[in-house]
Amino acid sequence: MYYVTKRMEIAACHHLELSYPSKCSQLHGHNWIITVHCKAESLNADGMVVDFTSIKQSIKSKLDHTNLNEVLPFNPTAENIARWVCDQIPECYRVDVQESEGNTASYES
Repeated sequence: MYYVTKRMEIAACHHLELSYPSKCSQLHGHNWIITVHCKAESLNADGMVVDFTSIKQSIKSKLDHTNLNEVLPFNPTAENIARWVCDQIPECYRVDVQESEGNTASYES
C-alpha cells in the first residue's frame, strides 16, 4: 500500500447553527490546517497515489478566503468539513481539520 499526505492552510470564516447559545454562532474566522491522507494499492500512470497539486486545487481553490456558510451546503463544523474534504478526493481515506491550536476534528472513511 502507498500513502501520501497533503497539509494545507485555509483562511476562511464561518458561523455555526447550534442548538445552544455560543459565541461560534457569530461570524468569525480561522486559519484552518487541513491534512489530507490518501492511499492506493498501486500507483497511477504517473507513478503517484494522487498529485499533491490536484489535492490542493480540489480543496483550497474552493474554500480559501471564503465564507464557508456560502460555499458549503451544510453547517460548517470542523467535523462536517473533514467529511466533505474526504469526499472530494477518491483516494482519500482520512482528513484532519484543525481550526485552532487545541481543536482538531478527523474523519475516516
